[in-house]
Amino acid sequence: MTATTRTATSTRFRKLAVTGVAALGAAAAALTIAPSPAHAAAPASHSVAAATVSAAGVTAQANSVAKAGQDSASGSLDGWIRQSLDVMKSNGIPGSYEGLHRNIMRESGGNPNAANGWDVNAQNGTPSKGLLQVIQPTFDAYHVSGTAHDLTDPIANITAAAKYAADKYGSIDNVNSAY
Repeated sequence: MTATTRTATSTRFRKLAVTGVAALGAAAAALTIAPSPAHAAAPASHSVAAATVSAAGVTAQANSVAKAGQDSASGSLDGWIRQSLDVMKSNGIPGSYEGLHRNIMRESGGNPNAANGWDVNAQNGTPSKGLLQVIQPTFDAYHVSGTAHDLTDPIANITAAAKYAADKYGSIDNVNSAY
């Protein structure tokens, strides 16, 4: 390969790489932006763990995940976070709307029925579930009195996870990756 051919190939590769990164960045941004109320809820069987990673698939998955859990009989993601913040405040559990929302979108994409069936917890028989992907033993240990005793109940899941994060990291606001 000549120097000119290598330069042209390298330039095309860089353009392709930048385009791919931009597409993935747009899909990631879609995961963090709350969709409009017009979006329909995803089926309960929807699992974030089943995400595809192709450029087109990421965008489609981002749109699908963003819709999950937004409209259900028990409320919306915004409502669940706000109710959880009220419970957290009355129980002295630190955390902000932004910290909860950021972690929920990373962990479940806003789907209260999300379940991780592939990680080490799942392999050991205790899959992570719910908006903040909590395992049953952690939920039981950090359950907040006055919330449902159901791991996938959005308010119970959020408040138990926030209580756990406060114990381990000072606040859910300090959590920026799997915890």
